[in-house]
Amino acid sequence: MKKILLFGFTALFLATSCVDSLDDYNVDPKRATTVPGVTLITNAQRSLARTITSSNVNLNPFRLYVQYWAQTTYFDESIYNIDTRAINNTFWTALYRDVLGDLREAKKIITADPVPTEAVKANQLAILEVMEVYAWSTLVNTFGNVPYTQALDFKNTQPAYDDAATIYTDLIARLDAAIGQMKGDAGSGSFADADLYYHGDIAGWLKFANSLKLRMALTIADVDATKAKLLAEQAASKVLTSNADNAQLNFLSSFPNANPVWEDLVQSGRFDYVGASTFINQLNTRNDPRRDDYFKTVAGGTNAGTFRGGVYGTNNSYASFSAPGEKLEDPTQPGVLLSYSEVEFLLAEAVERGFAVGGTAATHYNRAVTASIQQWGGTTAEATTYLAQPTVAYATAGSTYKEKIGIQKWIALYAQPVESWKEFRRLDYPRLTAPAGALSALPLRFTYPVIEQNLNGANYTSASSAIGGDVVTTKIFWDKF
Repeated sequence: MKKILLFGFTALFLATSCVDSLDDYNVDPKRATTVPGVTLITNAQRSLARTITSSNVNLNPFRLYVQYWAQTTYFDESIYNIDTRAINNTFWTALYRDVLGDLREAKKIITADPVPTEAVKANQLAILEVMEVYAWSTLVNTFGNVPYTQALDFKNTQPAYDDAATIYTDLIARLDAAIGQMKGDAGSGSFADADLYYHGDIAGWLKFANSLKLRMALTIADVDATKAKLLAEQAASKVLTSNADNAQLNFLSSFPNANPVWEDLVQSGRFDYVGASTFINQLNTRNDPRRDDYFKTVAGGTNAGTFRGGVYGTNNSYASFSAPGEKLEDPTQPGVLLSYSEVEFLLAEAVERGFAVGGTAATHYNRAVTASIQQWGGTTAEATTYLAQPTVAYATAGSTYKEKIGIQKWIALYAQPVESWKEFRRLDYPRLTAPAGALSALPLRFTYPVIEQNLNGANYTSASSAIGGDVVTTKIFWDKF
């Protein structure tokens, strides 16, 4: 027995003498130990697009919050039950860990990489900054104050929360720096096809970055009109100019790289959603040409062949109402982060606010509506007919510019539910009401994840107090009215 033990210790000594520490046993000599920066950018882009696009109630319930859809069997999300499924935690984690975490690590790797030229590296780092700004602004728009300056440090498990308005100011400065850093004369050199949005095209990224700047400018317009005016006027001539410029991920035809809405509507085999009457009634009233793409007609019964919405905030019979349309069941349907249609709506609003961005509000509004219809496969002729209706024409569609733009933007942002929810809160149109039995008024933000209360309690308490209470009815700083 002693001989066996002695042999065992000798063997262990001989093995360990060949390595610096026991940590070396955790390294597989046949596998790469450092993830390439380009791999991280690809994964971050995929994660961001999926998070923004998803219809999964565990992650992205915003199609329900803006009443595009109603539910069939379970309707917790339609009455604003956030806690049961810990939706806020899933959304928080998706952006912090899966998007921002990968982007931050990619920056470190690319900065240290001796291979790319300085021009290419500058473009790569600028693209990462634009994506970070997009993700951070989404977090602020969803929660308000969030960990920012101390975030993404694995050694600090209790990061302090930063003021939302202060974060926005810093994000805009970072975005400006990134715009100035990107140089088209570096050729197509950036991430090439590892970039799932623009495939390394710097001209496309510059348009996206300036369009994001325009979006952020109008977001703060009610609380800082002077700054919003300056930013909007700087960006206006450098934004997306057609649907071909849209910032989007073109999903593939099969899992796991298909559109997540397809996963929920088709692959899951479930029938959880129908169109909400709140939305479908508005499409019907206007004879909207996008209606055929947004929804199917009722399959049978007395309402067969019609577009009919279910009652929001309760369970509905799937067979009795209009289900989400066939284009949403297409696994290759793009996931859109920012569209040309949205840009034109922003420019229309900027004109109404007196910003010198060129054109008239009506012209930009018409372009926005037309672009949205074409984005869904419609024609210019259909858009012209649609815009001629008194309920749609800019001169007669509403009593204020926020009403005119707000309602049409709501219709156009059907595939961008996160931004649609933000714009509903900011523009206060359409006029939506909470259903009977709702647990709260219409949510104006997500509450903080329970894990923050448990693991970062002191900072959570301070942040909750700073924003006026960790409840869904607390307004984000830009939500003035």
